[in-house]
Amino acid sequence: LPVANTTNPMDVVIAGLEIQEWMKVQNKWQLRLGIHTGSVIAGVVGDKKFAYDIWGNTVNTASRMESSGEAGKVNISGSTYKNLSGFENPKGLQFIFRGKIPAKNKGEIEMYFVEKKI
Repeated sequence: LPVANTTNPMDVVIAGLEIQEWMKVQNKWQLRLGIHTGSVIAGVVGDKKFAYDIWGNTVNTASRMESSGEAGKVNISGSTYKNLSGFENPKGLQFIFRGKIPAKNKGEIEMYFVEKKI
């Protein structure tokens, strides 16, 4: 859980693309990767075995981004996309609008696939 800063949305999107790149090189399996950024509640749970965890609407929406994505791709929410506006795009990222996609218990959410331009 990082210290809040203005680059977190771009940092996590770039990390997601790097994870997908690494998975392609490994050539063992594919994964869906979903990103939604926002506030969370964090803490340690357990009385014998401790675990650090996060909760909240942001976590639930990120889960919907993952389940609504496609294998080998990075799927982000419309609000994360808006958080990225104003950033320089040194990595040559391309955002492909998918429209409003139904998400379980969330209604329709604007979603985008993120890719690196070649």
